[in-house]
Amino acid sequence: MLRTLPRAAPSSSCLVPPSIRTSLRTSKPSPAICLFDRNQIQTRQATAHAISNPTLAGIEKRWEVMPPQEQADLWMALRDRMKVDWHDLTTQEKKAAYWIAFGPHGPRALPPPGEGRKIFGLTMLGVAVSFALFTVVRYQSRPPPDTMTKEYQEMTNEYLRNQNVEPISGLSSEGYVGKGQVQSKPAKKS
Repeated sequence: MLRTLPRAAPSSSCLVPPSIRTSLRTSKPSPAICLFDRNQIQTRQATAHAISNPTLAGIEKRWEVMPPQEQADLWMALRDRMKVDWHDLTTQEKKAAYWIAFGPHGPRALPPPGEGRKIFGLTMLGVAVSFALFTVVRYQSRPPPDTMTKEYQEMTNEYLRNQNVEPISGLSSEGYVGKGQVQSKPAKKS
């Protein structure tokens, strides 16, 4: 059916069945009755022809600065061209189609030069700020509680032995060699 459409296009402004066309000769065809517009038919015919080399020349350099609509139009034209036998495509079209599909642009763009150093520098700045914040908070904090001294924790061990806590495998068991509750350094003499 599409092969007959281009032959019918020059004779009428709108492809309408002949029975309706005769009744509408005096009136202007409405858009609702038109099946295909003449411009659409010419666009379909144009996709069968190769895309001009100046359009595809230097596409690698021009792609990022092209307006999105022009990018979409070019990609659609290339997509339509790729529907035919690939032997009919020009080398320029094959290169452009490959570059648009797989080239380093958009999310596949190469990082700008010096980005690694910038990331490393900002990471080190974050580490330095967090260390400074830790130091300031630690410096201004209260001293550790009395329960965090070695002497207090040794007294806790004695209390647990007297109460016979964990007699099977814990502090009160026979032959226990662990540290028990001791985990801190001895208290500083002031």
